[in-house]
Amino acid sequence: MPFAKFPRFPLLFGPSPVHPLERLTAELGGASIWAKREDVNSGIAFGGNKTRKLEFLVADALATGADTLISIGGVQSNHTRQVAAAAARAGLKAVLVQESWVDWHDPLYDKVGNIQLSRILGADVRLVDAEFGIGFKESWENAVAEVEATGGRPYPIPAGASDHRLGGLGFANWVVELQRQEAELGIFFDTIVVASGTGSTQAGMIAGAALGGRPRRILGIDITAKPAETRDAVTRIARNTAELIGARPIEDADVLLDERYHAGVYGIPDESTVDAITTLARLEGVITDPVYEGKSMAGLIDLVRTGEIPRDANVLYAHLGGQPALSGYTSVL
Repeated sequence: MPFAKFPRFPLLFGPSPVHPLERLTAELGGASIWAKREDVNSGIAFGGNKTRKLEFLVADALATGADTLISIGGVQSNHTRQVAAAAARAGLKAVLVQESWVDWHDPLYDKVGNIQLSRILGADVRLVDAEFGIGFKESWENAVAEVEATGGRPYPIPAGASDHRLGGLGFANWVVELQRQEAELGIFFDTIVVASGTGSTQAGMIAGAALGGRPRRILGIDITAKPAETRDAVTRIARNTAELIGARPIEDADVLLDERYHAGVYGIPDESTVDAITTLARLEGVITDPVYEGKSMAGLIDLVRTGEIPRDANVLYAHLGGQPALSGYTSVL
């Protein structure tokens, strides 16, 4: 297997579960809908999609002799919470730059949810006033330099664990894992719906699918409201990851990104987002968040309901986690 040469630090329980969403399927009256649950993939701090990526990055950090993981995200970043948890599990320190990416003013927004968990986990949390962006940020580079200046051995992890040479491996391997599960279940998912932000989750899936097997549509739902940047990141990371694992070259046509459900701005839900969260919760007992999964679920619901995803499709919803952010959004939820 192409992944055997990349060391992993174990953070997952094992394969994340796949199960049908039967009541949602019946409600929408179209394609058959299932979910693969990255929100319950690990025992560390509620898991999530970044935990799968961090298995490869933490192993690399330990191999290089690093003692501090340094990463960046918004105030309610799921990613930085997972970095803090992975650092604790591996016996490393964590420095987290939490930028004010979202213009949201709920009481306690900067004290509850993901950022509260990161502090409980022992991370050095640093609040920085800065606008949203998925590229490399000066505040993150300054934190790396500060740790170096004080004699530490930093391991820089970009936002979302994405724009890193190993950032796409977790979800390339996810596709291989899924193929084994499909064989066991006797089903093939021709359409995968996934939230797409910093890019490496969708990109890894695209690279993993390029290793071989039946072709399938991997549909990213943009949640950044900066879809050109998202598409560029997904394409670049997918191509780099495909080369790393020996998959076929990635073509522009492999990168599918739907721009209609981001609600106009990163991190703020609109009515369709809230409707999607409550619909899934009340039909299936499954909780999604207002930043990522609420928006990708809004896309899935609309695409199935309107028939853009055809009635005979088998759709797999990639649930990436993120529910701890909900307590920062009490004014709408």
